[in-house]
Amino acid sequence: MKIEFPESFVWGTASSAYQIEGYATADGGGESIWDVFCRQEGKVAFGDDGSIACDSYHRYMEDVELLKELGVEAYRFSASWARIDPRGDGNFNEAGIAYYEKLCDALLERGITPYMTLYHWELPQALEEKGGWLLRETAEAFGRYAGMMAARFKGRVKHYFTLNEPQCTVSLGYSLGIHAPGKKLPLEEQFICWKNQLLAHGFAQRAILAADSAAEVGLVSTGRLCYPEKEDEADIAAARELCFAVVEGDWQFTHHMLFDPVVLGRFPDCTGTSLETCVKAVTAEEMEIIHCPPHVIGLNVYNGHQVRATEKGGEYVPKYPGYPRTALKWPITPEVLDWGVRFIYERYGLPCYLAENGLSCNDFVYLDGKVHDADRIDFLSRYISALSRASAAGADVRGYFHWSILDNFEWHSGYSDRFGLVYVDYRTLERIPKDSFYWYQRLIKTGEI
Repeated sequence: MKIEFPESFVWGTASSAYQIEGYATADGGGESIWDVFCRQEGKVAFGDDGSIACDSYHRYMEDVELLKELGVEAYRFSASWARIDPRGDGNFNEAGIAYYEKLCDALLERGITPYMTLYHWELPQALEEKGGWLLRETAEAFGRYAGMMAARFKGRVKHYFTLNEPQCTVSLGYSLGIHAPGKKLPLEEQFICWKNQLLAHGFAQRAILAADSAAEVGLVSTGRLCYPEKEDEADIAAARELCFAVVEGDWQFTHHMLFDPVVLGRFPDCTGTSLETCVKAVTAEEMEIIHCPPHVIGLNVYNGHQVRATEKGGEYVPKYPGYPRTALKWPITPEVLDWGVRFIYERYGLPCYLAENGLSCNDFVYLDGKVHDADRIDFLSRYISALSRASAAGADVRGYFHWSILDNFEWHSGYSDRFGLVYVDYRTLERIPKDSFYWYQRLIKTGEI
């Protein structure tokens, strides 16, 4: 089946530094909060850590050749703040910068456009020991780092994402404690971490554009997205409303708590919720820094909520027994890439990229030496088809980045979940392209799923 996107639509794939690189302290690099977190007993499944990961630090050329074979036009990766700024004090590590220069040069030589994420959770441990995201100084240090990177990579990198998923950083890292740095802070301090990441985006975007006025700057979000049970006016309105509701106890995993202040210059109405006092404490000076609309929005979308209208308002439609799920038990809801993306575009009017989408499968090497992942191919066919419908309906969707290029270190799940188009044997670090790799290759060439 042919799918339709604008001619300029970008096909890519993605990764992050801690998940694939390994060897964080090599050549003068510094430890991040994830290096320290992984050493704490019981924090990561099976005691896994990212000390080696996929060893892309040494094998990056092998991975770039895989990207070339895949045929992608773009590669979204993160530069490790800790590798480049080991103490978080602006004494930058030249060897760390050189690694990313070599990576970008290799991509460009093969016609692949770099999309650089400046923060995919690689906070220098030295900054965490001073207070981490509880301190405005961390946001200021991030702005300094971002400005330096834009100056150094001018001519190599035109596309930047400042932060990846502040929702995960705050909820999983500073509230639930299941991600680094493993803290369980009270609400007021969680919100301070949130506010300081919003400030960090504002500082970073201004610093990037001061160094390279031609750069495109984005901000990557994740969170609750909904779609209607029936495509009638009532259900559509109910789904839209629940997408952007401020729900007590579920404020973090939302897009509007991030994009409303950054794009619209105001927080959502939190009257009557526990956040009301926190939001009111944000000063006019802070709001001026936070209000820094990016050129593009990055959306990381894996699943969503079906909604129906009732006399009492919108409600989530319960999942029936045996509902289709991924290996991580996430529900498979392709419609979210249609309606959820439409709702985001309606609200903010900014072009967007699908910065992450994919699934974990129970992949293994078959007796024929290949990795057959029909479930991934089916999933991607459904989701990408839905995204094309959002585009046809008028949403300005600029590109799609599959998560991920390689199987990798999947945070607190360790190496037990496989999201890659390429299978990684962690004993030998051999890379084996899966069936989905060749499926995606054909999609890019032909536009057919």
